[in-house]
Amino acid sequence: MSEPQNQRILEALLDSWDRNNTILLNLLAALPEGGLELNAMENSPSIAELFTHIHYVRLVFVEEDVPEFARPLPKQEWANERNSDRIAQMLRESAVAVREAVQSRLESGKEMNLHYDHPVLFLQHMIWHEGYHHGQIKLALKIAGLPMSDDIAGPITWDVWMDKTTIDPPKIEPPSVLS
Repeated sequence: MSEPQNQRILEALLDSWDRNNTILLNLLAALPEGGLELNAMENSPSIAELFTHIHYVRLVFVEEDVPEFARPLPKQEWANERNSDRIAQMLRESAVAVREAVQSRLESGKEMNLHYDHPVLFLQHMIWHEGYHHGQIKLALKIAGLPMSDDIAGPITWDVWMDKTTIDPPKIEPPSVLS
């Protein structure tokens, strides 16, 4: 692949991470009053604890795999933070740490220190992990009798993934034919 094509792929990959974080922030902002306190079951983490866990996991993996981008770890993994503005700030900060770590390792070609065969796998793991907890949050809302309708969820989640932006999508060249 050409260098410009590699750069476009990197931009699209990092954009997917930014979109993932936007979706989490949108979900947080769309919670009803008292939503941070809800949980799916009696001994399950609260929605607040799920969000703070996501923040913590991001930072732990950055610390272990790309320590030059490490940020201070929170004292608790499952913090019961009730201030949604504070949670949003935490998610923004840890998203930047992940983004910078992945971009650095991709651009330098340096391997991850402990986990993952490739920095893209780290990013995909983070997106998968956060999607899993996104589902738990929506389930907790549903169980509490406060389901998020498709009219609400669509624009703040699916549309964020699917709407085109100014980033040029990667143009994949067909493999050359061997003669």
